[in-house]
Amino acid sequence: MSVTPDDEGFMAAAIRLSRRHLGRTATNPSVGCVIVKDGVVVGQAVTALGGRPHAEPQALAEAGDLARGATAYVTLEPCSHHGKTPPCAEALIACGVARVVISVTDPDPRVSGRGISMLREAGIAVDAGVLEAEGRRSLAAYLTRQTKNRPYVTLKLAVSADGMIGRQGEGQVAITGPEARAEVQTLRAETDAILVGIGTAISDDPLLTVRTPGLEAQSPIRIVLDPLLSLPLTSKLVATARDVPVILVASEEISPLGSEEGSPPSVLPGISPARGEIGKRRDPNFQGSGSPFATEDVGQGATSQPISPPVGEMPGRAEGGASSVDATDADARRVALEAAGVEIVYCNPYHPEVLLPALATRGISSLLIEGGAKTAKLFLEAGLLDRIQLYQAPVVIGEGGIESPVQATDIPSGFTHMGTQLFGVDRLDEYEREN
Repeated sequence: MSVTPDDEGFMAAAIRLSRRHLGRTATNPSVGCVIVKDGVVVGQAVTALGGRPHAEPQALAEAGDLARGATAYVTLEPCSHHGKTPPCAEALIACGVARVVISVTDPDPRVSGRGISMLREAGIAVDAGVLEAEGRRSLAAYLTRQTKNRPYVTLKLAVSADGMIGRQGEGQVAITGPEARAEVQTLRAETDAILVGIGTAISDDPLLTVRTPGLEAQSPIRIVLDPLLSLPLTSKLVATARDVPVILVASEEISPLGSEEGSPPSVLPGISPARGEIGKRRDPNFQGSGSPFATEDVGQGATSQPISPPVGEMPGRAEGGASSVDATDADARRVALEAAGVEIVYCNPYHPEVLLPALATRGISSLLIEGGAKTAKLFLEAGLLDRIQLYQAPVVIGEGGIESPVQATDIPSGFTHMGTQLFGVDRLDEYEREN
């Protein structure tokens, strides 16, 4: 059956629906499903919070008997395997749906094409690839974790008219207006984790939570690249660690096992088998190929070689931290941080090609990088960014400004400009890496 404009319209509605629970469905993707009969929507649903139930059985339940002979529009190929819930393909068959329209085929090897085959073998007409580009964008985090064994990484920067992202020694500086800042809160709510460097964590003392009324519970996991455990115990991050998770990525050189005679070797270069090791709570639904810490194909342009520490943040000297750390002092800080609810992992902060796959094993499918300039440059140089959100504001920072690591005039090659939006007096340009 040929795809019609009506098919595209209903699929667009399913894609919009799927975005409602982005960042809130754990390791499962946020999928939208719309059931249509005689041109009328009779059932619709999005993957439930936490990842279950899936969208299809919820939409079918809402449609009831009207699902028989109807068309189901689904943003991702219905699952075909028995997990914690029965296959969605079986549910569609049992309810007598006549046709299924799919946006994106699932790369999960347990599904990939099998859901479509099950439907067709049951006599159901299937059309796949409808609004696929739009569907892939809505599922970008899930697809990246499945195919590249790492989270989908977004860099967000707010840049002044003179190309600065802040001012030295002044902590947080308001560059964008309230409309743009509200949009950033929405982005945080759709993201699994947010990452900053220790310099930003110390100078800005940020919360990194979602502060939009009604969305506070959607705050992402907060990650700080903190080689020497320099995060102050009085910081807002530490004070709220029991409310919203905080993970510090420390150097394996200060791991409590690193100096113990006869301690076991690292699981992989850059990751130590100490308490809080990133891979400790491996996602049971992870379906990446090979080792969960595989570094191949972690990103276009990525390197498997160690990334040089950012200038001003050399080994043994964390940006904003002490030039050296006594082993006893490091252990005392570790104990105090963990007592406050902070999780510490030992993975070289300058190896993003190792850190990102390790985060994926924790079920983190999307990662937002918000600061600072050196951390942004680290991921830019590693070739491990999938999207750049560049806010440009009319504010002038002037003397003492911190130069942005990237501007609209020097976006890295391989990125496509996806569009421009205005938020008050601020302009947002969005760029995505070409596949």
